[in-house]
Amino acid sequence: MVNLSYLDIGIIITFFLVTLFIGVWVSKQAGKSATEFFLSGRNMPWWLLGVSMVATTFAADTPGLVTELVRKNGISGNWVWWTMLLTGMLTVFFYAKLWRKSGISTDLEFYELRYSGKSASFLRGFRAIYLGVIFNIITMAGVCLAGAKIANILLGISQQEALLYSSIIVVIYSSLGGLKGVLITDFIQFIIAMVGSVWATIYIINLPEIGGMSNLLNHENVAGKLDILPDFSNSEALITLFIIPFAVQWWSTWYPGAEPGGGGYIAQRMLAAKDEKNATWATLFFNFAHYALRPWPWIIVGLASLVVFPSLESINAAFPNLNEEMQGHDVAYAAMMTYLPAGLIGIVLTSLIAAFMSTISTQLNWGSSYIVNDFYGRFINKNASEKQKVFVGRISTVLLMVCAALFSFYIKSAKDVFDLLLQIGAGTGLLFIMRWFWKQINPYSEIAAMVISFIIAVVFFINRKLETPWFEITGYLELVCGVLITTIGWVVVTLLTKQSDEETLAKFESLVYGNESKFKNIGYKILAFFLGVIGTYSVLFATGYFIYGKTMLAISLAVLAITCCGLLVKNWKKIS
Repeated sequence: MVNLSYLDIGIIITFFLVTLFIGVWVSKQAGKSATEFFLSGRNMPWWLLGVSMVATTFAADTPGLVTELVRKNGISGNWVWWTMLLTGMLTVFFYAKLWRKSGISTDLEFYELRYSGKSASFLRGFRAIYLGVIFNIITMAGVCLAGAKIANILLGISQQEALLYSSIIVVIYSSLGGLKGVLITDFIQFIIAMVGSVWATIYIINLPEIGGMSNLLNHENVAGKLDILPDFSNSEALITLFIIPFAVQWWSTWYPGAEPGGGGYIAQRMLAAKDEKNATWATLFFNFAHYALRPWPWIIVGLASLVVFPSLESINAAFPNLNEEMQGHDVAYAAMMTYLPAGLIGIVLTSLIAAFMSTISTQLNWGSSYIVNDFYGRFINKNASEKQKVFVGRISTVLLMVCAALFSFYIKSAKDVFDLLLQIGAGTGLLFIMRWFWKQINPYSEIAAMVISFIIAVVFFINRKLETPWFEITGYLELVCGVLITTIGWVVVTLLTKQSDEETLAKFESLVYGNESKFKNIGYKILAFFLGVIGTYSVLFATGYFIYGKTMLAISLAVLAITCCGLLVKNWKKIS
């Protein structure tokens, strides 16, 4: 537990007051209609939307997740989420423009735009509850748990107290200000979060226990953790951390913020953009910032934690009041923050609170948009007024927060949530990519994919918890089996069922493609996809090698990144 100075307390209180002020300030405009509340009038610029996407994915559990990966598998352990850049770039160059041209309010409206019949309506309503409630609560529960762990270590307060205090603030401004309030606060929160994480990293590196970057990189606990690429001689690590994510995971799994083809709150941001150009730029900025700019401060703190807390036992010994259910490698990030001085700890704690609030507020607004637009307004009260919809949105915001806070008591770490969400979404990704282009895909395809993947995930989850498992299977094989069975299942269902009627398909293609071929400039888009991926990875690696002192290699990668950027700009008109 750290002793907060008056300066630290003042910084935190000021942040809360500013956040509440923004919510109240935009509440009148947000309350005018459901479109204003959930899409901010569809007139948002790319930079605000892009920063909001980045802020949302900078959750309270993200530094802990990265720290856990680094402590267990080294820097190369981050490939389990770095490979999702491919998913993001696919969305940028193939789908961002299509989402914005569709003109829908939520990505679930897509179902009745793309498919026909009662099955399409059922699918829309079912997905509203499946994603907006179940998936959403699981995601937020992981963030709530991470926030509670940070509060327990830094402030010495219980999980119940931490969630009670934080939930009240985030629910008030989320329910008042709608998406516009979320976007504005996200912008402020992201700046605070980045300043806090970078400043804290610099301070921690220079702690007497660390002795500077050179000593950190040469420490015996750290030296074997520095490889950016996995050890190719270690077949298990290579398969788990590199081959499976690159060969299978990125295109086959559905994960919040990295949905193949776009979806969830990423689609919500694209739908809120001024036009297709702003939707594309917002998504491009998000993927670059998320994968190239943000990870290294967390990685370095994770490495430093191996010097100060070399084992899980050392963390538990240093924090004896930490509940057994909350112990784990992911708390090492918060543990390192206890070394920060007055003033800086206030900024860092504010940044972690900001990370928590930005993610939760987005998830609440996105989840309630599903409940209102795709369930309540579509099936319960089709004649609901705009004020009624906003009211239901605000009530559902409160209920979602309560459920997420309660569920957070039943999970153990951010990595558990990450793995669970990946497994539930395993095998559905290819469907979300293909449904824009393959006419045969229909509502039964999506229903089959959801049901099969969920059943498989539950079976694997129960099997892991049994003292005597039904079968022995490693983690990456669970994912591969889930992807294989689910993909075969929905493809077979697709081939055995009828496609939507031609009139519906014609209207859909006319809306999103106009008079152009859906495959127009496909070669340039594929080129842009690879340029975006290579350029972003080059910046990520160049930053790492500058930190390592490998200047020539870093410069070479920086030149490669600039070249990719130049080629993208040169071909932008043909791409977009």
